[in-house]
Amino acid sequence: MAGTVTHDPQSAAGGRQSRPLIVTEDAELLDDLLRLCAAAGATPEVHHTVPDRSGGWEAAPLVLVGDDAARRVRGAARRRGVVLVGRDQDDPGVWKRAVQIGADHVLMLPDGEQWLVDRIADVAEGVGRPALTVGVIGGRGGAGASTLACALAVTSAREGLRTLLVDADPLGGGLDVLLGGETAEGLRWPAFAASRGRVGSGALEESLPELHSLRVLSWDRGDCVAVPPQAVRAVLAAARRRGGAVVVDLPRRIDDGSAEALAQLDIGLLVVPAELRAVAAAGRVASAVGMVVRDLRVAVRGPYACGLDDREVARLLGLPLAGELPVESGLQRPAEGGTPPGAGGRGPLARFCREFWDRALVEAGAA
Repeated sequence: MAGTVTHDPQSAAGGRQSRPLIVTEDAELLDDLLRLCAAAGATPEVHHTVPDRSGGWEAAPLVLVGDDAARRVRGAARRRGVVLVGRDQDDPGVWKRAVQIGADHVLMLPDGEQWLVDRIADVAEGVGRPALTVGVIGGRGGAGASTLACALAVTSAREGLRTLLVDADPLGGGLDVLLGGETAEGLRWPAFAASRGRVGSGALEESLPELHSLRVLSWDRGDCVAVPPQAVRAVLAAARRRGGAVVVDLPRRIDDGSAEALAQLDIGLLVVPAELRAVAAAGRVASAVGMVVRDLRVAVRGPYACGLDDREVARLLGLPLAGELPVESGLQRPAEGGTPPGAGGRGPLARFCREFWDRALVEAGAA
């Protein structure tokens, strides 16, 4: 059980990595809290009462107060990020003690263990603002969605954002190939198939191939063509906790795994060639994707069929217009020689991507 008493907890000390503080004399409770800290990858400070040294209580990003120590910390300065931890589910007095010490939460073990591990892991990883997560999906086959996803990621990295490119389409041939890095060292999706619960975001980033100043999670050349939805959820949640930008290349079919990816998007981009059959096909995709993605926009790719332009395509689909994609050969066939789409920073595709990020980051309040 975990319950909120007063205000929202402080968010990981503004991204600063620091050690949580444990205050308790209960040996059994201390063993449990140390075990949970180890599971979260954190090494705590342990005291029987409020630390004597100046700033110890105030500076810790998270304070875990054993119910046995509530009386001893009652006079400490009020601060956020205090959790009162106990075991007696039926003790009505625990809420009064929590208010007396200014705790944000009351947590009872063992029921609240996973919640507490997640909070401690946030502290260990220095979690700040989550990544702006953008998904790209083709309105029909060959629309150029994978190329646009790569160009968006390359542009984001070139602008100085921590960037992760995620290939969520196991049948797409591999974004590492499109980026010229199919032999680069690092893990691919099959290595994460057994992931459950929480994946360490720092460990995830360091394990992936680094190509063109960004990290790439793609598929290998083996027989694995799917990972369980729980793994997709855990991996994408870890990717988002690192901040910056996450770009997801999505398949056109909606299965359990892609639904998990869609659920974590801030913005969806539907790439639609400006031709009637493509618009009709994109309408079916938009209908399915729009059930999960709240902010779905259309990027229209020329050349235009007679009677169509970008605004008309957006009107027919009933979606806001993200912009007009340039008539550029790179959107229709993979780049050659390992040069990623949009890598030069010049040309209409790079300009589209740069303008997209400028708008999206301002809208998200991350600029």
